[in-house]
Amino acid sequence: MRLRRPRLPRTRTGQRRLVQAVMAGCVLALLPATWMYVVTGDRLRTTADVPRTEVAVVFGAGLWDGEPSPYLAHRLDAAAKLYREQKIKVVLVTGDNSREDYDEPDAMRAYLTRHGVPDARIVSDYAGFDTWDSCVRAKKIFGVDRAVLISQGFHIRRAVALCEAAGVTSYGVGVDAKHDVTWYYGGTREIFAAGKAALDAVFEPDPRFLGPKEPGVREALASGR
Repeated sequence: MRLRRPRLPRTRTGQRRLVQAVMAGCVLALLPATWMYVVTGDRLRTTADVPRTEVAVVFGAGLWDGEPSPYLAHRLDAAAKLYREQKIKVVLVTGDNSREDYDEPDAMRAYLTRHGVPDARIVSDYAGFDTWDSCVRAKKIFGVDRAVLISQGFHIRRAVALCEAAGVTSYGVGVDAKHDVTWYYGGTREIFAAGKAALDAVFEPDPRFLGPKEPGVREALASGR
């Protein structure tokens, strides 16, 4: 069975309407990304110029044989650097622990302790299943009102935009990363993730798991005073 090719409009009016429809679709597709750039315009920093903030939030980025992936290790290195330079006091590690044999937060904690961050200054969020969930839980469960967010450059704008929408005043540190296949995949993924982020910011859905409030951040800050 031969499939028919779609017919393009033959009249000028039809062609004009087709072009207008395509342009409108392109504008709508770009709106979420534009929103992220507007919201985060003055919120991106480096480890050198980020303001002193009590809490840093590090988002999970996968494990390799139970250890942080290279991308996640770069995020944790930046957090350890900020702690050593006394720009932060507590690190909230947020990631996926949806099954027994996969535990991002504990792997992140172990990595940070090996790199000089005291265990008492690390707080684990085991239900950070995506960026929105992590931001909402940081605010509602852990009581974080202001934070430095640490991720790769291709993800940091979305993280800042979502945490701001969740009520966390945020500064973003986008760490350097090798432009390999993973980097290009991540950058491409962000184009599509921007749409979901905009919907999350507008409709503010509950996280996959919320649960009771936890005193970990408050206790970690108190331990250093």
